[in-house]
Amino acid sequence: MRLDKWLWQARFFKTRSLAAGVVAGGKVRVNGTPVSKPARSVGPADVLTFAQGEVIRVVRIVACGTRRGPAPEAQALYDDLTPAPQPADPATQNPRFEGKGRPTGRDRRKMLAHGLPGRPTPLE
Repeated sequence: MRLDKWLWQARFFKTRSLAAGVVAGGKVRVNGTPVSKPARSVGPADVLTFAQGEVIRVVRIVACGTRRGPAPEAQALYDDLTPAPQPADPATQNPRFEGKGRPTGRDRRKMLAHGLPGRPTPLE
């Protein structure tokens, strides 16, 4: 079965032309080998690696579908091998935010005294 057709039937892409564009752009790997032809033949036991949004998807083909069916039918076509995303550490997102909301005048003066990143302190 064609690679672009399988990606479309498995509901990874909304249209077949979107799937073909991603494959033609060289953004899909079949068994670790980059592929640039949407007509590349794939079958059961092949492992596909491709980007979908900000997530790198790794899937193993279980079966070739006969139609683009409902989501449960599409999910039966593959095993998802994508590693679980690492939980974001809340301290690294915004170290100054302590859950207080808008800073008070006292907090602003304290921030100005310590200096903002990329700005000189008022004493300089």
